[in-house]
Amino acid sequence: MSDPVRVAVTGAAGQIAYSLLFPIASGQVFGPGRRVILQLLEITPVMSALEGTVMELHDCAFPLVDDIITTDKPEVAFRDVNWALLVGSKPRTKGQERKDLIRDNGPIFVGQGKALASVAAPDLRVLVVGNPCNTNCLIARANAQKVPSDRWFAMTRLDHNRAIAQLSQKTGVPAREIRNVIIWGNHSSTLYADVSHATVGGKPAREVVGDDAWIAGEFLKTVRQRGAQIIEARGKSSAASAAVAAMDHVRSFLEPAPKRQWTSAAVVSDGSYDIPEGLIASFPVRSTGKGWEIVQGLELDDAARAGIKSSIDELLEERETVSDLLG
Repeated sequence: MSDPVRVAVTGAAGQIAYSLLFPIASGQVFGPGRRVILQLLEITPVMSALEGTVMELHDCAFPLVDDIITTDKPEVAFRDVNWALLVGSKPRTKGQERKDLIRDNGPIFVGQGKALASVAAPDLRVLVVGNPCNTNCLIARANAQKVPSDRWFAMTRLDHNRAIAQLSQKTGVPAREIRNVIIWGNHSSTLYADVSHATVGGKPAREVVGDDAWIAGEFLKTVRQRGAQIIEARGKSSAASAAVAAMDHVRSFLEPAPKRQWTSAAVVSDGSYDIPEGLIASFPVRSTGKGWEIVQGLELDDAARAGIKSSIDELLEERETVSDLLG
């Protein structure tokens, strides 16, 4: 068997991690023959809760788990890791402005970025899940300059999955037969969900849906506001669906994508589609197995251009808010 993959998970006692750790340990993410070492980071006050999760992991007797390390120190959690799943972040409180949340979380990701640059494995890949994930990723990356830019991701796969689910429910076509939706921009209420290049059952999505008003209205609104809808319905934020999206993201970058298919991920912009270089923005992205590439040459209609611009403007404002944390 190959060497184990070392996977760091932050916020490891939280709801998302609880839905994430067991599938990783069982082989559902890195493969049924790939051993794993879990390196779990939490803040000191909830280390006892994390130990409860670890007890359950041990009680599952997963044959692929070589070791489970728990710590409240980033330098320990990130040592020699191949994948860092940065799930933990301070949640938004009632009445709190988004910019204040960004400022609260910023120092956390400064420290984590520095620790990753110092002790992680040379093949490190980082997925930021904790919100606001795009700008948290920007901060961590700015404080880990030795880690190549193509190793950084913020998660918009949950938005991507939500868009597929809405198309599936609208058309009655199973999610597995829906391809190439795109999430552009920020993981926030300004994201732009684009179906212009999507297919449903092999046919153009707009043709199958047959309702442009729904696409521009209810569809886009639902994808943007789904998280708030879930909080309203269950009294808690998305957890299981976020964990599944994180697993989907990782798997999407472990193997080459099928021809002419892509996923959505927030990556370091290279200037494609006039999105400023260096921003962490969501694009259509295709895995090559050894790396990844932004899908090029897609035509954007006026609605897409306007939607993307609005989301990028928000990201630029967020970057200005944390400019002092970017080194």
